Amino acid sequence: MGWISTVFVHKALDAAVSLASADEDARGKLFKSVGLDPSAPVDPGAMISDGDFFGLLERIAKLDDRGRFVPVQMGASMCCDDYGAFGLAFKSAPDLLSSYARVERFGKVVTSIANFRVKQVGPSVFMEVVQGGDPRLGLRMTNELALAATMSLSQEVSSEDFSPVAVHLMTERPEVDDVYHAHFRCPVHFGADHDALEVATTAAVRSNRLSDNGMSRFFETHLDNQLSQISDRSELEQGILDQIGEALSEGVPTLAEIAGCMGMSSRTLQRRLSAEGLAYQDLVSSARKSLSEQLLRRTDYALAEIAFLTGFSDQSTFTRAFKRWHQQTPANYRRGTPV
Repeated sequence: MGWISTVFVHKALDAAVSLASADEDARGKLFKSVGLDPSAPVDPGAMISDGDFFGLLERIAKLDDRGRFVPVQMGASMCCDDYGAFGLAFKSAPDLLSSYARVERFGKVVTSIANFRVKQVGPSVFMEVVQGGDPRLGLRMTNELALAATMSLSQEVSSEDFSPVAVHLMTERPEVDDVYHAHFRCPVHFGADHDALEVATTAAVRSNRLSDNGMSRFFETHLDNQLSQISDRSELEQGILDQIGEALSEGVPTLAEIAGCMGMSSRTLQRRLSAEGLAYQDLVSSARKSLSEQLLRRTDYALAEIAFLTGFSDQSTFTRAFKRWHQQTPANYRRGTPV
């Protein structure tokens, strides 16, 4: 299970309203569909699961034809300050190439998905999205968002007018593509073999408008600390969540069983959980919640089957648990009634 900052939820729903794909009532319901309070302040450090975010974008895309353009609209609205320390590190870097290197290095501070790698090929630098294994629409839309946001941030920090060489998108050309051309202001190659922003090397090595070596080093140190905390925590959490998810159809596994699968004693696993402020039962609940969401979205299994596959004794027990997680029934979640 991956994660993404709730900043992007706010941006997605603001874009949907701006494009008239959603009214304020639908906006509030969409917030609640991912467990967020629409009136709460934006917190770059607060995260939701990647599956919830993909589902949100997919529901927006179904609202009307304009909903599919929300990622580009979102990216157009992004600025460095939206990203907290991560954005300030981007802004204070010596040049765009250094800014992009910080995205490659520290991207997981804001999301575990749509992360970048920087490639220099001949006269061009490519900011390329690292592809995930899930072909769903929500991931493709997230990749478009990542490139659109990179475009906006590059324009913001550049000391001269910024114009990329081209943008390469794996998505097929839509019937109406003027939104892409208006934002990227360069050739847009649809149906490409990767998602990437292509920038001339001469532009990438040009000094940023607000470059500051001292500030840049300060934010790098800060982000290094954040990244180490995320990486250490997520490695243990993800390993446990994966093991629990694989075992749930046989019933809820005990801590001792998971410890054995991970090649350690129960005492060692419990000690590591305590050191990171984690509780095993919370991870069981998280694994059940994530798996049930995936099964409801991606399969037509009966609710009784999903209850069994997520380790519940019967459908009614599963339904009660699901209502605690989402404030709605599994059937309503599957039908997408929050929209």
